[in-house]
Amino acid sequence: MGNVYSAQNVAAYIIYELNDLKKFVNAMEIQEILADVDMMWQKVFGNCAFSETTHHLSNSNYVVKEVAEQYKEHGTTHLLEPAKEWFLKYGEFQLVQRPYAIPNYTAKEQLLMKKVLSNYYLHNFNRVKLAV
Repeated sequence: MGNVYSAQNVAAYIIYELNDLKKFVNAMEIQEILADVDMMWQKVFGNCAFSETTHHLSNSNYVVKEVAEQYKEHGTTHLLEPAKEWFLKYGEFQLVQRPYAIPNYTAKEQLLMKKVLSNYYLHNFNRVKLAV
């Protein structure tokens, strides 16, 4: 059984990884990748990857409502960094806004995430290649 993570944290990981690879990613593509992550996660680990409720793309325009709401203001533009969350350290009185943290994946989970991102890259590469 795989760990269950917040989809916000998984989305942050995806954004950081794709930006490191100099690949385009927007709010809609985040949802598509999250759907792929959830599907692969269920195949490999037998449980949902996310703590949030997920929805199928065929029935609606999002996979995870909370992630869709965070990134809807960006529309179809490239995401340079993850959305921010409010954070208050125990014993402090000042709220701090910071980007969502990336999950601490196990080795097997890390391999699965790399595979999903590779599949995403290859799918987009083939789509562009066919358009040319």
